[in-house]
Amino acid sequence: MFSYRHAFHAGNHADVLKHLVLVATLKHLTQKDGPIAVFDTHAGAGLYRLDGDYAHTSGEAANGYLRLVAPGTPPASGPRPAGAAAPGADVAPALQDYLDMVASFNPAGSHKIYPGSPFILHRQLRERDKLKLFEIHPTDAKTLAANIAQLGAGRQIAVLREDGFEALRKYLPPPQRRALVLSDPSYEIKSDYPRLVATLTDAVARFATGTYAVWYPIIPRPEAHDLPRRLKTLANRARRGWLQATLTVKSSKIITDANGQEHRPGLPASGMFLINPPHTLRAALQAALPQLVERLGQDRNAAFSLEAGG
Repeated sequence: MFSYRHAFHAGNHADVLKHLVLVATLKHLTQKDGPIAVFDTHAGAGLYRLDGDYAHTSGEAANGYLRLVAPGTPPASGPRPAGAAAPGADVAPALQDYLDMVASFNPAGSHKIYPGSPFILHRQLRERDKLKLFEIHPTDAKTLAANIAQLGAGRQIAVLREDGFEALRKYLPPPQRRALVLSDPSYEIKSDYPRLVATLTDAVARFATGTYAVWYPIIPRPEAHDLPRRLKTLANRARRGWLQATLTVKSSKIITDANGQEHRPGLPASGMFLINPPHTLRAALQAALPQLVERLGQDRNAAFSLEAGG
């Protein structure tokens, strides 16, 4: 149950998509004066070292965030934080916001630290906003608590060693009457898929106007294939707007070499599904996703999709 460690995957192409969408979403939500409650149901350790043993073992960041800031990539026009390079002369604002966010955690010219969702969320919050982080993995929960303690955020952030699926219901509706919920479980066990749908169904029933953001893998598995359809059905039945964005970087086919050895492609694609998305998000992603395909695509199968409804 506790085998998944996000440190192996920090900064990969799925993180790029997830965090770009997250930055753009919260940027819009915090433009309103009213306070907001933010929840991260599977928070992880919060901060990751891209030069550490875990990241080096997988090497996934090399085809994700580090590929975006690789030397020789043309920078955007005008002054930018160190490392905020991106494809082409004109960088989509949402992509630049994401690059600036990650760069802000590193000294000039360095790309060693990658912020997880908890730190990205906190960096965008105002004093009147609240953040609750759920993490049940014993090692990651301890690391997360230590990392958050360094912020000196006091009561603004609560780190809870609880099952995020179960715990969320206790806090909805929030007293702030505005909320963003991020849910990105590991999906390492099949039950994560139906539990996610059940959690969101309950959450939307309790607090219909909240913004709900879900990351999911796109893999050849029935549960993964059905998840976006089930989320659309949930949103449509609740008569809530929704948005789905996907990023594919390579083929999902298993390749067999001359010696008969099978080579699995790893994670080829992932998606973000939002219920009650900001009205500005679709246009922001329409500009940013083609640039991610251009820079992160590994073969001719690289592509993106963007769909909205409700």
